[in-house]
Amino acid sequence: MGKFQKFENKLEQVVVGTFAKAFRSAVQPVEISAALQRELDNNAQILSRDRRLVPNDFHVELSNGDLERLAPYDTAMARELTETLRDHAEDQNYVFPGPVHIEFEKADDLTTGRFRIRSRAQAKVTSDASHTQVQRAKALLEVNGTQHPLQPPGLVVGRGTDADLRINDPGVSRRHIEFGVQIGRAEDGHPLMLAVRDLGSTNGMLVDGTKVQQAPLHDGSTVKIGNTTMTVRLVTEEESADV
Repeated sequence: MGKFQKFENKLEQVVVGTFAKAFRSAVQPVEISAALQRELDNNAQILSRDRRLVPNDFHVELSNGDLERLAPYDTAMARELTETLRDHAEDQNYVFPGPVHIEFEKADDLTTGRFRIRSRAQAKVTSDASHTQVQRAKALLEVNGTQHPLQPPGLVVGRGTDADLRINDPGVSRRHIEFGVQIGRAEDGHPLMLAVRDLGSTNGMLVDGTKVQQAPLHDGSTVKIGNTTMTVRLVTEEESADV
């Protein structure tokens, strides 16, 4: 049996049992799963001769009626769809940058039986910072839905295990950039001064959309390395008091 036939058989299993009743006259899970597969195929980026990077974060938009039919089964169906995606990725030598996440959302412009999928590659982000350090930080780095403290003297971001903030993004070097954090002056209006510099990475960095070797940072500054964008956020005294 060929790989494609095995994948088709796997999709058919998704609609067996309770799913079939819920979706008899609306969007079929097999259609969603096939569309998710196409998202992988259409957005695969070459890493090497035998490996390609694919999206791992998916938003399935449905009409209100279809979303209501799905509600009792959304967790179980997301689990089944994730399994079929992993099987397909393994067959095709695709690489996910982080955990696969599938979310179902309402779209007012869609009618019953219609759906669309938005996807993106979202790298897994890890650091050794504690929850308390994040809460007490005067500056934060927001990355793929996570927050990390920016504290003196700073931190190194990269893909390697020796980086302070590790991003599982193939476009990121082992030690890609370094954020510098210094105690500021009272007249600056914030207790910290921030900057970022490239550490001789392969692909460089973009700060607020411009490729540079180093740059000062302010509240709202964005730093992009590989496929990952980070946002700097300065915490005000009022925000600190609310924690």
